[in-house]
Amino acid sequence: MFNKSSAPLAAIIVLIILGISQSAFIVDQTERAIVLQLGKPKAGPLKPGLHFKLPFIQNVIFFDSRLQEYDARPAEVLTEDKKNMVVDNFSRWRIDDPLQFYRTVRSVPRAQARLDDIIYAEMRVAIGRYTLNELVSSDRAQIMEEVTKKSDSLVESYGIKVVDVRIKRTDLPPENARAIYGRMRAERERMAKQYRSEGREAASRITARADKDRAILIAEANRKSAILRGEGDANATRIYGEAYGVDPKFYEFKKSLEAYEKGFKKDTNVIMSQDNRYLKYFK
Repeated sequence: MFNKSSAPLAAIIVLIILGISQSAFIVDQTERAIVLQLGKPKAGPLKPGLHFKLPFIQNVIFFDSRLQEYDARPAEVLTEDKKNMVVDNFSRWRIDDPLQFYRTVRSVPRAQARLDDIIYAEMRVAIGRYTLNELVSSDRAQIMEEVTKKSDSLVESYGIKVVDVRIKRTDLPPENARAIYGRMRAERERMAKQYRSEGREAASRITARADKDRAILIAEANRKSAILRGEGDANATRIYGEAYGVDPKFYEFKKSLEAYEKGFKKDTNVIMSQDNRYLKYFK
């Protein structure tokens, strides 16, 4: 049975256990910690392991000691050759001095806000010393190294260490992109018109050359056919002359019969005198 004399002992044991639970704490390998007493830093930064604090009047704040990544919003910058660019960058950083970090910015969101302002300002300054071509091609690594070093020196007073700053993507502002696309389209249309004009000119030259060749071929063919036809007619006349020269009377008789056949067709009336030479072979 419960003895009333043991109640104070039990209460003492409970208080001891409660005191131990309120005073002992463990800092993980990935963390650092500081002890606050009535809201003011009392001890720290504490390394990983078992630590103790005064119960009830002291509390502990833990900070992640690993690398953290901050992805900034895309922002416009101006290059040395006065070209607007939209730069999307990110940074890797860590809490280097938790005590100084707590005294200056206190929380990670406020630290990221300070990083955003500082890195963007240094990005504008650094990119402003380079042309657009240098930014997107040869000198990007050098620009990022400059921004990283300058930003790290500026955030050191906040207990922050900037390890790396990198540009993920560079792009043109929407209005600039539309203007460039418009110029590209106009240039392509101009080139297309030029190619079509050159094509029509080449087609005209080819057609004219073909028409010329055709006219020459036809003229040459007509010339040769006329020569051949003339030679054929001459040969025919010669052959006819030789053939009819053998018997002129027969030739006259044959030609008269052909004339009668053509002249005296059906239902044809012809009035001639009897001594007409045309009727010689009717006698």
